[in-house]
Amino acid sequence: MHEYTSTARVWGLTCPGFPEEVSRARRWTRDILRGSPWAEDAELIVSELSANAILHTASGQHSGSFHLALAVSAQAIALSVTDDGGAGTAPKVERQDQDAEHGRGLGMVSVIAHRVVVHESDGGHTVTAELFTTPLVGGHPC
Repeated sequence: MHEYTSTARVWGLTCPGFPEEVSRARRWTRDILRGSPWAEDAELIVSELSANAILHTASGQHSGSFHLALAVSAQAIALSVTDDGGAGTAPKVERQDQDAEHGRGLGMVSVIAHRVVVHESDGGHTVTAELFTTPLVGGHPC
């Protein structure tokens, strides 16, 4: 194989910022990953990240939207949700008390995913969760 040839496949979907679009995002993810042992984990991650975009950013405002990207290779599945910004702070993983009613979503995602990365830009935030499909040589990522 040529050094610049990639076997990764990438899909994208833009959804209006309505709550019912979360189920569409889940279904889209499930359909792409049908047959994968990681499909249920990926569906749960996309559901949480999409709901967060709608609830906590301008994506859920009038004419807002969020964008999903799903990349699949032999080594990993990367799920990204990009919001429209407008939140006072960037998304972050927080450990909540067991009695807390909110704030557990990204913590749950960080337990399911092998790595969670938040990128901040002027236009919003992108949260990417990675599921490694093959064991890493040398242990856990940095």
